Amino acid sequence: NQPFDFDFMDDDFNAMYDTEVRIGHIVSLFTFLAIFIACLGLLGLAAYTAERRTKEIGIRKVLGAPAQTLFLLLAKEFTRWVAVASLVALPLSYLAMRNWLQGFEYRVQVDVGTLLMAALAALLAALLTVSYHALLAVRRNPVEALRYE
Repeated sequence: NQPFDFDFMDDDFNAMYDTEVRIGHIVSLFTFLAIFIACLGLLGLAAYTAERRTKEIGIRKVLGAPAQTLFLLLAKEFTRWVAVASLVALPLSYLAMRNWLQGFEYRVQVDVGTLLMAALAALLAALLTVSYHALLAVRRNPVEALRYE
């Protein structure tokens, strides 16, 4: 006569993945913090670049360059770097996720679409961060930039 020992299946599943849930929360927190710090750095770099290229933008405006062209000129420099970083990070993150998921009995497949959406979100975040200083530089009066030349 052995006593019957039972567990609920959902309790077993929760206990099996409890460590991963905690790690997921910590990683999410530090990911948000890293993205925030990166956007602050990108904002500072955009301010520096816009200030450094003030005379160039003023000359282009005087010569008749449209505002969209000037905006794209400033934004292209930053979005190019984010695109290159995404091209490097996408295969690495795909391989890392696939290897990490191999350790689970019940797992999902790594979706390339999700990785592409993350790269697009990074590109959009960079574009939004740079847009503020690019728009300020484009709207600035070219006379102020060229006054002492």
